Amino acid sequence: MPTAFSVLTRNRDFRRLFAAELVVFGADWFVMVPLLVLLPELTGSGAWGALVLAADTGIIALLLPYTGTVADRVDRRKILVLANLAAFVSVLLLFAVRSAATAPLALVAVGAIAVSKAFYSPAASAALPNVVDPADLAAANTVAGSAWGTMTVVGASLGGVVSSVFSPYVCFGVTAVLLLTGTVLTALIRRPLQAAQGGAEKGQSLRAMFEALRYIAARPRVRALVTVKSAVGLGNGVLTVFPLIAAAHGAGAIGAGLLFALRGAGALVGPLVMRPVLNRPAWLLPGLALSMGLYGVGYLGVAFAPWFPLVLALVFVAHFAGGTNWVLSNFALQAEIPDELRGRIFAVDMMLATLAIAISQLGASVFIDRVDSRIILATCALITLSYAVGWRIATRRLAPVAPAPEASDRPAPRE
Repeated sequence: MPTAFSVLTRNRDFRRLFAAELVVFGADWFVMVPLLVLLPELTGSGAWGALVLAADTGIIALLLPYTGTVADRVDRRKILVLANLAAFVSVLLLFAVRSAATAPLALVAVGAIAVSKAFYSPAASAALPNVVDPADLAAANTVAGSAWGTMTVVGASLGGVVSSVFSPYVCFGVTAVLLLTGTVLTALIRRPLQAAQGGAEKGQSLRAMFEALRYIAARPRVRALVTVKSAVGLGNGVLTVFPLIAAAHGAGAIGAGLLFALRGAGALVGPLVMRPVLNRPAWLLPGLALSMGLYGVGYLGVAFAPWFPLVLALVFVAHFAGGTNWVLSNFALQAEIPDELRGRIFAVDMMLATLAIAISQLGASVFIDRVDSRIILATCALITLSYAVGWRIATRRLAPVAPAPEASDRPAPRE
């Protein structure tokens, strides 16, 4: 295995794909953190922030079964470029959110951005193995897994600072610029982002999705892997109370940005530290169960932590585990699934994860103005812990995940 980040220096197309994801993920946080502070200020209710988070993840969950099929049937480069351009147009609507009366426009804008992300995410995940050599796949997953965490650190922290020092609307302008930058970087990728497909199968979306579901149903390891992210997802309602936690400790918008930034830092560091697990198939399933459990324990601690620095440290620990969970399961799925099904399987995987997140966030939105935020935190943490125990019991007899295929099983390297 090459050193993880050396794949960036040796592979120009992977470097461009990674850079494009960095700026797209950064753009996401320059929208979310300012909105989570702005909407409660305009409306006097914390429910609006929770609704924005739930709309973002819920719409993605509903669309992923279709968009995953599209990722296997349409040029993935075109999907990524058009998704970024559509998100750019949607961000412009946020400049009209100026009062309680116009707050619903934020939901419309975030919903439209979510549609774009629903097309972008499975196409980007499915494209990754096509821009790297087979021997580089584990390293590329480690690096790609760091993109979200890196830009959550940068985007969330800077989003909080820029929103506080200037205004949320400056953040929305930065978002628009970042989305255009990501579009250009994606357009410059030279390698094809999928193996050649026969034209006869195009357009048969429903049949194609049923084919993917049959594939999952027939393979217990794949079933386990596409349900593993739901544990962290069902605990994700904790994000809705981040602004309340920051306010309770007198930290304001900058504190909320720091909470999201530490979330991203944990998700960044976790996959890098736990990368050796990728080379040991026997460790993957136990490691996934452990990561779920650690996430729940971390947020139980957050619920009762009396000091803000301790809260930040525990959020880091929880998302160290959550980021590890995401990258380990992605790598294992890529090793198990052929290219012609990869977009659809990843769509199902992400659909289940985002649906779990949306359910958790909607549940939190119902109680956020009525219940102590510590109760919401502890409830979400216990749900994740219970899921982790049940998942491990159900998967304890499964064979280890297969290692990544040899080069002969992948498309030939292209420069």
